[in-house]
Amino acid sequence: MSALPLPDADAQAQSQQLSAQLRQQIAAAGGWLPFDQFMHHALYAPGLGYYSAGSRKFGPAGDFVTAPEMTPLFAQSLANTVAAVLTATGGDVLEFGAGSGRLALDILLALEARGQLPAHYWILEVSPDLAERQRATLAAGAPHLLARVGWLSALPQGFRGVMLGNEVLDAMPCKLLHWQDGVWQERGVACEDDGLFVWRDAPLAEPALAAAIAAHEPPDNYLSEVQPAAAAFVRSLADCVDSAVLLLIDYGFPASEYYHPQRHRGTLMCHYRHHSHDDPFFWPGLQDITTHVDFSAIWAAADAAGWQLEGYASQAGYLLDAGLLQALQALEPGTPEYFQAAAMAQKLVSPAEMGELFKVIAFSRHLALDALLPGFAREDRKSTRLNSSHSDRS
Repeated sequence: MSALPLPDADAQAQSQQLSAQLRQQIAAAGGWLPFDQFMHHALYAPGLGYYSAGSRKFGPAGDFVTAPEMTPLFAQSLANTVAAVLTATGGDVLEFGAGSGRLALDILLALEARGQLPAHYWILEVSPDLAERQRATLAAGAPHLLARVGWLSALPQGFRGVMLGNEVLDAMPCKLLHWQDGVWQERGVACEDDGLFVWRDAPLAEPALAAAIAAHEPPDNYLSEVQPAAAAFVRSLADCVDSAVLLLIDYGFPASEYYHPQRHRGTLMCHYRHHSHDDPFFWPGLQDITTHVDFSAIWAAADAAGWQLEGYASQAGYLLDAGLLQALQALEPGTPEYFQAAAMAQKLVSPAEMGELFKVIAFSRHLALDALLPGFAREDRKSTRLNSSHSDRS
């Protein structure tokens, strides 16, 4: 980790304080903490975790760049799907974890241009600091629309409209499982005498957690993740909707690819000042910790909760069908704005960049749609790629 930039003194102090709390948690748990609990505290500890401590996370000055930060074309494409659902439901928009607020801003502007503004654009945000940044982004970019935006601290009841999550599932704490000598173990965190965090395996308390991996016959010394928190989140949403579509965008694979024998070290990654690495013990609280998403598990959880699968596609297929090129063509050709937007559009859809790694999945509940949602006509993989053993209910 010597090649990574050194945090300033204040950031180091924050991380050291968080690390002390983590050591206390490990000690209180008997010397071993499941990794999902370590990850949750590192990301969300009040005032100290990565998403709650106030550091800049998004954009060139942060740790990573998300699609909405790259170009408004991303949100303008999503707005076509959102508009179709608003027409069908007469409802609102609810965005989970709205980041810098850029996606909310650009979707609202796109809906305004179509004459389809919802009465409310709700944001469910666990970080007070990010909520303030979102408010500032919206106030600067569309002050006349700010009155339509509201922030929630809990899920609403009887929601109608579109639920939207861009890169939300990947930041939910995961379990780490290790297959060694014919035995499943759970990987967690312990402390050395000098206070350093170290990996340590313990007997698997919930054997059912390994079912998804075990179905794909992992080789010896196989390490991967399961994401019960993400699955529980999707299930929980079913209880608070009247009629709605849930649209999720994230990087990941179906189970057959996620748990491929060659992916034997899992997908756990950390992001720090535009550097990616695999050490979650590096300055806890100052870096993002993520995993790729097992979309087959998300589908299974949604199906069990009564969600209807409406579409599953690569980000490239979705954006091209949802109107990315038409949004690009609306810009004046030959201008710097056009060339910059074209370059960003290429990153969004190129298989070598974000086009194939990122997926878009959509579910509906208590809503009969007359046609496929915009985004899924070109390339809908739901019946062939998510899980060949799971019946296609569409």
